[in-house]
Amino acid sequence: MFEPRVALASLSGRSDAAWARAGESFAGAAFLGGIALDDPTREAARRLVARDREEFLPDDPVAFVADQLDDLADADLRPGVNVRTSSLGPLRAVARACADRGAVLELNAHCRQDEMCAAGAGEALLRDPDRLAEQVRAAAAEGAAVSVKVRAELPDVALPAVARTIADAGADAVHVDAMDSEGVVAEVADAADLFVIANNGVRDEATVREYLACGADAVSVGRPSDDPRVLRRVRAATASWFADERPVDREGVAP
Repeated sequence: MFEPRVALASLSGRSDAAWARAGESFAGAAFLGGIALDDPTREAARRLVARDREEFLPDDPVAFVADQLDDLADADLRPGVNVRTSSLGPLRAVARACADRGAVLELNAHCRQDEMCAAGAGEALLRDPDRLAEQVRAAAAEGAAVSVKVRAELPDVALPAVARTIADAGADAVHVDAMDSEGVVAEVADAADLFVIANNGVRDEATVREYLACGADAVSVGRPSDDPRVLRRVRAATASWFADERPVDREGVAP
């Protein structure tokens, strides 16, 4: 899906084209967003902003996504867009924008904020697999490569079953926030034929190797995605793993 096998994971209200450009020498992909697409999720985003969380709230979300992707047309990475929606119309429009530009459409089944879950987006989708599959099918039908961002440690959600559901619906990738349950990456990797991106705590050689040993195809960096020291270590460790596990030095630079 992308090389090198390092992604920059979306950070609400911060992950735009300029952010992706800053990390393009270290990553093979960058997920912009998250972007609230429809009225319920945009209202939820406004409520999040009111309690001092960062959110993108452009007047026209579809045009915003298209413009951001156009800004990355010559970037040395594959862009993606993490989106939150409770309806299919705007999702289809953004999926078309992604398909036209070779970008990945990433469905957000990950956000745990109460406002977004009440709108029927974020991790609420993990508890409603039929709706999640419907969103995957709608995006895939527009020709977009589809990833789904998910979260571990929800007591009533089995991520391997979710992985099978989204694979059957046409997803290409699953982006797993493993929380403190790194072993769930292996369970998801075994469950379905998806490109598995492992997320949470990716900082150095040890964390990279742990996730890749579990069967992840790539790793992603979240909060320190604007720290070149972390990104340099992660890229070198990932390249080392896929080149027959060549050693890296203490700074994460392959010899």
